[in-house]
Amino acid sequence: MIFSARQFEFRFPRPALIMGVVNVTPDSFSDGGKYLEPDAAVDHALELVAQGAELLDIGGESTRPGAEPVSEAEELRRVIPVLEKLSRQVKVPVSIDTTKPGVARAALEAGASIVNDTGAALRKDFALWKIVAEYRAGYIVMHAQGSPPAMQVNPVYRDVVREVSGFFSERLGLLLNEVGLPMEQVVLDVGIGFGKTLEHNLALLAGLRSFAKWRRPLLLGASRKSFIGELLGVDVAHRLPASLACTVLAVGEGAHIIRTHDVAETLQAVRMAEAVFARKKNVE
Repeated sequence: MIFSARQFEFRFPRPALIMGVVNVTPDSFSDGGKYLEPDAAVDHALELVAQGAELLDIGGESTRPGAEPVSEAEELRRVIPVLEKLSRQVKVPVSIDTTKPGVARAALEAGASIVNDTGAALRKDFALWKIVAEYRAGYIVMHAQGSPPAMQVNPVYRDVVREVSGFFSERLGLLLNEVGLPMEQVVLDVGIGFGKTLEHNLALLAGLRSFAKWRRPLLLGASRKSFIGELLGVDVAHRLPASLACTVLAVGEGAHIIRTHDVAETLQAVRMAEAVFARKKNVE
């Protein structure tokens, strides 16, 4: 299985990729405001690469539950200076976390290689997808129920694993048939925390292996999310151990890319788990 993103190519099976998160926002749930200035964001991104991040995800609009949208102009103001500086300093793929076609195009022009589309479930036209195809960029199609301002207001599923899988089937069909996007450029993300209750998130984590049938890399982003606090009664600053538990379980169930705020710790946990899983296969 291949994941292609402009000049970058990853071949699976291989060790799970670690994607470091850089929020260039004043209101993200985990680190809002810490990296709002371009130099601070770039320094943080470089630190994450030094810790072992093999991809970076740059976002200029918070997608936390209840977050209000920002204008395209404001999102561009936040992320483009960061992307322009990073593209000259790092040799890893940089992803732009956005829902806006205009931001996606400007980010790809500034050196991004991947579009992380948290609005994939709400997309009603093909404008962003055509941009991805034009630039031969990687594309992360994430499931969500509703938009950030209201997505956690009573989300309902009959069978969350089956419904997310059905969403992937529908989106993959549109990407291939409507814009001709090669499947090698697509990554799937079940959207932990995006329009899901605690029980929905746990069901998706337990059912990750069922998504292997799509033969596309699976990204998992559970880092510090609110369902951990709901289950364990801990605030954002104290959710790392549970985040690592989710990560190790996800890698054991076939996740290929782990999106995290805590690169060094996550890398250690993943590589240790992979070493054990490899021995387990030999025993079996």
